[in-house]
Amino acid sequence: MTDLFDSPSDKSAVQSTAKPAHPAPLADRLRPATLDDVIGQDHLLGPDGALSVMLNGAMPSLILWGPPGVGKTTIARLLADRTGLHFVQISAIFTGVADLRKVFETARNRRANGTGTLLFVDEIHRFNKAQQDGFLPHMEDGTITLVGATTENPSFELNAALMSRAQVLTLQRLTLRDMELMTQRAEAELGTKLPLDGPAREALQEMADGDGRALLNLLEQVAAWGAKTPIDRDTLAKRLQRRAAQYDKSGDSHYNLISALHKSVRGSDPDAALYWLARMLKGGEDPRYLMRRITRMAVEDVGLADPQAQAFCLQAWETYERLGSPEGEQSLGNAVVYLALAPKSNAGYAAFKAAMKQAGETGSEPPPKHILNAPTRMMKEQGYGAGYAYDHDQADGFSGQNYFPDGMKRPVYYVPVDRGFERELGRRVDWLVDQRAKRGKG
Repeated sequence: MTDLFDSPSDKSAVQSTAKPAHPAPLADRLRPATLDDVIGQDHLLGPDGALSVMLNGAMPSLILWGPPGVGKTTIARLLADRTGLHFVQISAIFTGVADLRKVFETARNRRANGTGTLLFVDEIHRFNKAQQDGFLPHMEDGTITLVGATTENPSFELNAALMSRAQVLTLQRLTLRDMELMTQRAEAELGTKLPLDGPAREALQEMADGDGRALLNLLEQVAAWGAKTPIDRDTLAKRLQRRAAQYDKSGDSHYNLISALHKSVRGSDPDAALYWLARMLKGGEDPRYLMRRITRMAVEDVGLADPQAQAFCLQAWETYERLGSPEGEQSLGNAVVYLALAPKSNAGYAAFKAAMKQAGETGSEPPPKHILNAPTRMMKEQGYGAGYAYDHDQADGFSGQNYFPDGMKRPVYYVPVDRGFERELGRRVDWLVDQRAKRGKG
């Protein structure tokens, strides 16, 4: 379990001073000694970075949000060093209410002796609402400066009260340039150049997928091979397994990737749509969920510009149900390609939303009497059905009568675009508007 009360340096009195049999892992040996040594996160730690500016005054409580292996824990430790605060680290996975009480009590005593506490909470989103609320009074009275770390979107996972008392800083996954710099530092620490040719070196960095800790572990494995000649990309692939891509089917990655897929389809980019679809399938997403969202794209973004799009998606869905995975997943690929290349229109979608809004505002208005059925004599005497013009009796099949409530100004919801099949629908709409105006004058 993570030490709840003291930083690692406080345990030196009880730990053996004997030299370890094996050197520390490479990730520990390369841990930055100052904030200036941190690789990546220049938008936070550069001269004009948000965190650099904050350090010019009293440091507020922080929430560090970012993917694994980008330096959240390291930055928290270095912030404690920089501000002279005592560093305490806990994990929300292993810490209960009783543990938290003891942490707060110890911090209170430490403060009475003139030392503040930086409390670093890893996986802070795993605390429930009551536990998160427990931090608030201790943040407000200065007992602790909270630095929470999370891989999940704080706006979804953290209480509004906690969010209002802390600054959220977003950390970014490491770029290939960052990875190369980290690789060079590792080679300097190891005292040797890695036995990799150029393409293999780049492939190794890609395997880490933006995770610095994962990269250092991979570098350590390669160095341990002791190869005398450079290893090529194919040999590297056989010896190392690619790190699984970060994907949480119920978390932030899920929503980010489905948003990317939807917007790629809407933006008529079949290649990007296929890429994001593949990313989600590789991450273990349920193809049925994807098929439901793809069908929704046909309804909302293609609409009547291609009336066949919706049917195409339903057929693709049925094909998947019959074939299953992995063969049936090709039907999902066909569907996103079809939708990406289809003409786009949200005119029908926008019209329906507008109609729903106005129906909520005028929901008590009755229909005009001339379009009401009159099955009884009393209803006929009250004017039900009087003056109704049967459209099929008209020479052009159009009567031009009013079908909105009496006294309600006629709205316009549906405005077709000049694309795809909706171009034809637009001509029909224009003709109906013209005929309705002429017959209204008559």
